[in-house]
Formats: sequence, structure tokens, C-alpha cells
Amino acid sequence: MMKKKTTARLLSLLAVVAGNFLYALSVRVFLLPTGLVTGGTTGLAMVINHLCGLPVSAFVLAFNMAMLLLGWWLLGRAFALTTLASSFLYPAFLEVIGWFMGDFVLTEDLLLNTIFFGLGIGISLGIVIRAGASTGGMDIPMLVLQKYLRIPVSVSMYVFDCLILLLQLFFSNVDSVLYGVVLAIIYTVMLDKMLMLGTSRTEVRIVSDRAREISAAILSQVDRGVTLLHGEGGYLHEQTEIVMSVISNRELIKLERLVHEIDPECFMIVNRVSEVHGRGFTIDRNKD
Repeated sequence: MMKKKTTARLLSLLAVVAGNFLYALSVRVFLLPTGLVTGGTTGLAMVINHLCGLPVSAFVLAFNMAMLLLGWWLLGRAFALTTLASSFLYPAFLEVIGWFMGDFVLTEDLLLNTIFFGLGIGISLGIVIRAGASTGGMDIPMLVLQKYLRIPVSVSMYVFDCLILLLQLFFSNVDSVLYGVVLAIIYTVMLDKMLMLGTSRTEVRIVSDRAREISAAILSQVDRGVTLLHGEGGYLHEQTEIVMSVISNRELIKLERLVHEIDPECFMIVNRVSEVHGRGFTIDRNKD
């Protein structure tokens, strides 16, 4: 048990390091050399850099420290400790990568930079948040809003980023700001995809006169749990049984073929489930 906890913590730490490195690399390769505007802490840092010349990495470090204290106060000590690494890693990686890369520019195409920066930021934020931490900075107010007001992170992130983009209208052209809005859409969508990655499942409900036979087939051939629900037809008011099962996405085709071999005329409902907890998914099915 102790070994598993140590391994899990080590993997989480590696994920936080990797996520922050990808975040800093995306900023250095696709954002800073091309003048692409963005939201978040980096967007604020660019505003401050334009107004008073303060280096982006210095502002990011100071702002992250302030937000870390806010997170400690409102979200708890455990959260603050997991975020502490990000508060130092991101600005440190940003400075080191900038030193190594110098004046290197990968591409000056604004559309390509917008797309790939959005993908990089969405993936890196998803990696860090899935590890139970955050990148600090503007992530923390969004997590506070989620905890106390139930506002989804992706929604508040989009609103905050659009407000920061509006501030950059004073020293950026309209085209760049519009690209920034597209960027915000890309990485909020990508973040949602990353947070759901590997957790989505498929729920299947089957209405059939041969429900017991279908249930037994799913248990033996698909090796998934089954629940029998009792229902009543709305027209003739006949009693019926409904087979409900949650399966992995790749098992859907196998289950559909199996069910239609037993009852070709059955009524089947298929739903995407965003998250599942329990034996066979988050708990080992063979665990006592």
C-alpha cells in the first residue's frame, strides 16, 4: 500500500513537471516571438511588460506567489502544497527555455501559432490538473469560483481570458485580439477534452422481452456488471425489464452485436457517461 502511494505521488510530481515544461515551451515557441495575445497570467504579464517593462517571467513569479497565498487561504493547505511546485517551475522553465532558444522563431504564421499554442496550453493545463495540482496564477481564482459558486473552470477561464484580451486592445491590433479569442476557445475546449480523457464510458439501456438472457450474456461474454430495472410500457402498461450496463467505449460494438443476436427487435439506448466510479473502473474488480 505504501509503495503504491509513493509511486502515485511520484507520477503526479512528474506530471506536474511535464505539464509546466510544456506550458512554458508553448509560450516561448508560439506566443512570445510572434506577438500573439493571450489571456491568463501570461496575458496579464504582457500587459504589465508593455506598461512598465517588467519581464514576463518576473511578473508571473510574483503573481503566482500572491495567488498561492489566496489558494492556501480559500482552498486549503493540501492544494497550496501541490500548486507550490508549479508556481516556481513555470517561470523557471520560461526563463531557461528563453535562454537556450534565444531569438529562434519556429513560424511567423499567426494562425498556426494560435492553433498550436492553444493545443499546447490545453494539454499542459489538463496534465497538471489531472495530477491534482494547478499551474497557479489565474487557475486559482477559477478553482475558487468552482468550489464556492459551482462555476465550471472552462467557463470562468474563458470569461477571464476575454477580459484580459480586451486590456491588450490598447497596444495590440484588432486582428491579434480576435486571434486571441480563437486561442481561448481552442485551449478551453482542449482542456475539457484532457480532463475527460480516459474517464468517459458508455451507458447502455436495453428494453427487451429477453432481458434475463441478455443480462447473462453481458455478464459472461463482455464481463461487465448488469443491473435489471423494472419498467412499465406507456401504451399497453405491460410490465417489462430493462437491462442497464456501463461499459468501456471500445466494448460498445461487441455488446451491440451480442444483444442483436439474442433479440434483433430490442430497444437500445446508448449514452456517453463523463465519469464512472466503482468496481471494474476505479476499483479493481477482483479486490475483496
